[in-house]
Amino acid sequence: MAKGDRGMGGVSPELDALSCDLMGEALDRLAEGFAVNVLLVVGDAQGSVATYEFADDGEEACLMGARDKVRALKRAKGDSAAGLGTPSMYALCYEGAVADEEGNYADALITEFGEKGQPAYSAFSLFEGRGCGDDFAWTDPAAAGEVDALL
Repeated sequence: MAKGDRGMGGVSPELDALSCDLMGEALDRLAEGFAVNVLLVVGDAQGSVATYEFADDGEEACLMGARDKVRALKRAKGDSAAGLGTPSMYALCYEGAVADEEGNYADALITEFGEKGQPAYSAFSLFEGRGCGDDFAWTDPAAAGEVDALL
């Protein structure tokens, strides 16, 4: 598949790699017993990537801060201090919970991702065994639907 081609899900290989790398980093943190907080990675068309972490407020405020950061980077056409040009894609993740059909909640790592001019999506991986190292377990990501696009 050529660079920038979209698979059937409408996500480019570059965005897929960006979001999967972010989820991998977050799952590693959880396995080690550390908080994920709200993590954000933003990439530009030249392949540069900048990472941001939001942790100094409540979870909802940090999540809003991450979303606002993507919009601010778009307006500013990047972050020269981080070596980032005009954003073309982003992924953010945070801890949450997902209910099953019976209303029981399970811990989840939730990811939102999107790219310029395309719909944005969310996905989640259930996890258990925070801080258990090799005994930490998680599910493959499951689609959670479309979310508001930030670019």
